[in-house]
Amino acid sequence: MNIINLEQVSKLFGDKQVFEGISLGIQQGDRVGIIGINGTGKSTLLKMIAGEEEPDTGSVVRQNNLKLAYLPQNPVFPQGATLASWGGEGEELWKVQSNLTRLGIAQMELPVAQLSGGQKRRAALAKVLAADADVLLLDEPTNHLDPSMIRWLEEYLRGFRGTILMVTHDRYFLDRVAGRIVEISHGQVYEYEANYSGFLELKAAREEMELAAERKRQSILRMELEWAKRGCRARSTKQRARLERLEQLKNASGPEQERMVELDSAETRMGKKTIELHHVTRSLGGRKLLDDFSYIFLKNQKVGVIGPNGCGKTTFMKLLAGELEPEKGEIQLGDTIRIGYFAQEEPPMDENMRVIDYVRGIGEYISTREGKISASQMLERFLFTPDMQYSPVGKLSGGEKRRLYLLGVLCGNINVLLLDEASNNLDIPTLTILEDYLNSFAGIVVAVSHDRYFLDNVADRILEFDGEGHIRQYEGGYSDYLERKSQETSEEERREEPGRQAQKKENSLSGRNQNRKEKLRFTFKEQKEYEAIDEEIADLEAEIQRLDGEIMKNATNSGKLNELTVRKEQTEKLLEEKMDRWVYLTDLAERIEAQKNGSPN
Repeated sequence: MNIINLEQVSKLFGDKQVFEGISLGIQQGDRVGIIGINGTGKSTLLKMIAGEEEPDTGSVVRQNNLKLAYLPQNPVFPQGATLASWGGEGEELWKVQSNLTRLGIAQMELPVAQLSGGQKRRAALAKVLAADADVLLLDEPTNHLDPSMIRWLEEYLRGFRGTILMVTHDRYFLDRVAGRIVEISHGQVYEYEANYSGFLELKAAREEMELAAERKRQSILRMELEWAKRGCRARSTKQRARLERLEQLKNASGPEQERMVELDSAETRMGKKTIELHHVTRSLGGRKLLDDFSYIFLKNQKVGVIGPNGCGKTTFMKLLAGELEPEKGEIQLGDTIRIGYFAQEEPPMDENMRVIDYVRGIGEYISTREGKISASQMLERFLFTPDMQYSPVGKLSGGEKRRLYLLGVLCGNINVLLLDEASNNLDIPTLTILEDYLNSFAGIVVAVSHDRYFLDNVADRILEFDGEGHIRQYEGGYSDYLERKSQETSEEERREEPGRQAQKKENSLSGRNQNRKEKLRFTFKEQKEYEAIDEEIADLEAEIQRLDGEIMKNATNSGKLNELTVRKEQTEKLLEEKMDRWVYLTDLAERIEAQKNGSPN
């Protein structure tokens, strides 16, 4: 039985149709993840269910006496409130306080006005979870949570006996918590009885069926047009019906293809010297966040930065960006280094400025890997339609502003990209494309993120901050980091076992553990790379063959010939790099297989 029903709901914002006659039912106990690109109406859907927005047409029907608890993206607090005065009374206040402790806030006497944006979000989440609610409506609940907090929230929601509707970009979180996905696309909703991984498979199957139906329609349409061209006359009822069918086929529309962000930028070539930190120390509020830290970033290195909230991750990024200076030590930049800093919160934007003028402030023409394009063309690549380009920035959604800010950062011909919580307020399709872009980015990437899926797909090294000035390094992505941490925990537990017998056991296990250290394996990223590299090599070989054909055709056109020759040289260089990588990965795969079979390495 449904406890919430949306019936033929339509919603218009300005001249943008967000929803058009959608219907959706929510049952008791559902755990629904709502996904879609920014601006499609995910937050609006939650607001309508919460009763904070009304549909233009249609209705939202809720079961009588249904208790809802709603976490908005930007929670509002009473003027002058402290956490204690705002948290409620009696048992509710105790639950709020318990949740706040789990979320890293221990002082209930703190005035809300003194909290950071992230702390306000966590405070609001603590109160929503403490409510005696039948339905939780959560808009980006994992924003500003560190990994331990996210794991706690996952377990909390998995044990919650009511109904959950959530908008989130965290794909591992969706896999762990959601049992149903609602996708919003082109004003319609599509439902999938699955978690995020299952949704990917079901969506691909749905799109293939739609394309097959469209191919069939086009085939029938061609045959009917041929029949009509042969000079048919609508004399009989059967012929008239056939002509009417032809008109219906002509007027029918095929499946709408989801427009995707096209991330592109021209990188500045990097010299030998990159970014070097020498004995850097930095404190905040009397607490050392970095203590005598030295590090040299390698060319094309992709570094993930993790640690609990308040441990100094953002301070580290500001040091790299030059917004803060070390108290001791120094940070040296190579002469060719050009940094783009995508901060956790975008700098203030003039709400009255037109979107296109924001980009024109960077340049009328923007350099990309393929050459220069206009500001308007770049905006279209970032899914800003011509109408949106001439609208004020203030009319954009939070996610659309985030996307506009990212566009501005990437347009600077940078070769070092600093990302502080890039996944906050970016939709999943954009995150997926951003991950692909970062993997091909010809420069250094440093990413602070609590998004485990993002780090697995991007990082080849993890820097872990402990909040006491110490930073540890781990090779691979986030899953590789977790595996190594688990090994370290097991080793520590064994070392702490008392008595001689425990010591003997430890020595024995230590010997086996040494073998485990030496055990060969793919990292998360290497496994994905190994699975795709044969196809990538085949594509590059096909591209070289195609370019050879183009060069033959344009042998007398010197301008075109030069352009094609340069592209061929670039493709051949990339193929050579891929072949070297293929040799390494294939050799490693063979050694791993030999080790599994008990053969010597």
